[in-house]
Amino acid sequence: MRRVVILTEAAEDIEAARDFYDAQEPGIGNYCADSLVADLESLALYHGIHFRQFGFYRLLASRFPFGIYYLEAKDETQVCAVLDLRRDPNWIRKELAWRGG
Repeated sequence: MRRVVILTEAAEDIEAARDFYDAQEPGIGNYCADSLVADLESLALYHGIHFRQFGFYRLLASRFPFGIYYLEAKDETQVCAVLDLRRDPNWIRKELAWRGG
């Protein structure tokens, strides 16, 4: 199985998603974070097969409107961002450029 590394910025994205959904209704934030982590874990098997966008591979989250953006390194998959896809595509492009895409 491939090693999946969640970079600091991506971990912060997941925490922000948790906070956002908990503000909507307590408990939903934990469900969102758990769902996103399950999607991240799937990259150990299914890395590198996803559509490329803005220089990154993009896995669409299964239960919430998030894109998981990652890069393939020699011996690991690096998750660089977990972004809400309801944001302006120009904002997403700029955010990913800042993160190395």
